[in-house]
Amino acid sequence: MPETYYKGFKFRLYPTNEQATKINKTIGCCRYSYNLALRKQMEKDLLWYVTEEMVQNGQLPSNEWKGPRYSADASMKDNTQYKNTTPWLKEVDSTAIQNTIQDLGEAYKGYYKKEKGKPKFKSKKNDLQSYTSKCNYNKGVGTIRIEGNVITLPKIGRVRFAKSREVTGKIVSATVRRTPSGKYFVSVLSKVTKEPTQLSFFKVGVDVGLKEFATLSNGTVIHNPKHFYRLEETLKKEQRTLSRRVIGSNNWYKQKKKVARVHEKMANAREDFLQKITTMLVNENQVISIEDIRVKNLLKNGRLAKAISDVSWSEFRRMLTYKCEWYDKTLVVVGSNYASSQLCHCCGYKNKATKNLAVREWACPNCKATHDRDLNAARNILAEGLRILSEMELVEQIV
Repeated sequence: MPETYYKGFKFRLYPTNEQATKINKTIGCCRYSYNLALRKQMEKDLLWYVTEEMVQNGQLPSNEWKGPRYSADASMKDNTQYKNTTPWLKEVDSTAIQNTIQDLGEAYKGYYKKEKGKPKFKSKKNDLQSYTSKCNYNKGVGTIRIEGNVITLPKIGRVRFAKSREVTGKIVSATVRRTPSGKYFVSVLSKVTKEPTQLSFFKVGVDVGLKEFATLSNGTVIHNPKHFYRLEETLKKEQRTLSRRVIGSNNWYKQKKKVARVHEKMANAREDFLQKITTMLVNENQVISIEDIRVKNLLKNGRLAKAISDVSWSEFRRMLTYKCEWYDKTLVVVGSNYASSQLCHCCGYKNKATKNLAVREWACPNCKATHDRDLNAARNILAEGLRILSEMELVEQIV
């Protein structure tokens, strides 16, 4: 059977005022159901803390209370009963409420495994406001379908959207999101079949940086567009105006949207840049070697934190990872302890003086070769990636 995977397609929605009201109502109902299920579970957990306090005070010999853990199935049954007393929950898509309760179940699973923090209540003031509807099929016709530049959503109806590309595969779900600036987007998740792609004979090493976004082992330099710095003054001006508004007033909400639009413009420009660069790298090369950069540790440097956040190295790696999986390309990650910028790619001599970031060019005292710091690092990353790849292939042959 052909291999399948899930792929998302994101579009801008243009709902009417009536449709926007229904979307907002669905988001509110999902938030209400989530908080209701969370509050009920927290009441059960509270009994353990009360019993533990009584043990500490000597009122009980031991804490034998073992309350039930959160169950998404039980919460869905309770939600069905809540609809009898709160009929406005019946006005929205039931699969959206089911999905938000399942999201709470996943959050509790991570909490019980001590992988995540304790789930918190959702607020209508959060920047992220969304819901997910499941696509159910009846006689081959789905509740979520696309006809031209119109998408049909459960309980919302036919909504016009900006169709930038065709949606392939079988639609599984649709996530409707409202941004802080008041725009609406839909992300359609579909199950698609992996198509054969053309193999490439090229291999490339990528060294990311701050002055230049990336330097490739073939000598190509990708300049850093510095999206934040281009709009920093505009952002400061809008935020300064927002600080002078009375919180909660109509002018405050209007100015808050203006600030959100500046942030949105930066995020869109950054995402567009990363999408184009990663697509170019994946299309042109069969093997891509990158360095495992610990961004979280680097952000502790107060002088470089803003610049590091702006280049989005983590997002760059994430995009490369899933695109390589889609198109059957190989992504090799070199360990962060590999001194790519200190080694001469010609003879392997280690120059510790290049630990200083101010050293941009240096001459190897062993083989007399002159190196550009970033280009030399990219070529070393490629060589190390190919070495790791050859070892992996050798192990597979032995096994």
